[in-house]
Amino acid sequence: MGLFKRGSVWWMSFVYQGKQYRKTTETEDPKLAKRIFDKVKGEIAEGKWFERLPGEERTFREMMEKYMAEHSEPKKASSERDRSSLTHLLPFLGNYLLTEITTKVVADYKNERRIEGACPCTINRELALLKHSFNIALKEWEWVRENPVLKISMEKEPPSRDRWLTYEEEERLLASSPPWLREIIIFAVETGCRRGEILSLEWPKVDLRNKVVTIFASKTGERRTIPLTQRALDVLLLRQGAKVRSLAHDLVFTHPVSKAVNIHTLREAF
Repeated sequence: MGLFKRGSVWWMSFVYQGKQYRKTTETEDPKLAKRIFDKVKGEIAEGKWFERLPGEERTFREMMEKYMAEHSEPKKASSERDRSSLTHLLPFLGNYLLTEITTKVVADYKNERRIEGACPCTINRELALLKHSFNIALKEWEWVRENPVLKISMEKEPPSRDRWLTYEEEERLLASSPPWLREIIIFAVETGCRRGEILSLEWPKVDLRNKVVTIFASKTGERRTIPLTQRALDVLLLRQGAKVRSLAHDLVFTHPVSKAVNIHTLREAF
């Protein structure tokens, strides 16, 4: 049994019922660390000590602050969606201790969102964030012993449907778009390419003479050759003629000049 330092923080090392424990005192003060350790030793001697998880003292709000900083914000693509989900999760669960959040509490939250009129897909996104954050707290941080969301069923979502723009809608959309976004929209309409395929399209994959572009699917690696309509070809000729190509990359579509299109900027502009 003893105290030792990890970085600037003091830790305790002791054996209880044949098992070795190493616990942080969460303090850099050696005197305070000793008082904490003495208290633990006293509880062990009296048979009153038992292993406590951080979740017994941490709130849901604290868990989500750590989750956003370490797992959501670095990904960027999903952080905006997660922040949107938290605007509903935090008012309901924010002050709960993690050990107080049971399957029933999560079920009550889901029912509350139904009453508020949230659509099934929105509820499912919020439950997915809740489930993943608890998985991280369980497996990586060891803050909790179980995930209360695992037994919660997802909402049944209506089947998706195709929605095509009318010519009038397309004209209104293009008239409202800045030039750089207008080019991307026209190219998407004329080729049927996905957003990621358009934003990652590079000039070596463009064959203006034969009026085709080559697309590689990011997940499967499958190659597709897509013929260009005159309208799509005009967009590429305009991009080429504008001489906005950067020495740093060969991307066709850029914003601002010579810079890769930021997905958040694209979403906001659209």
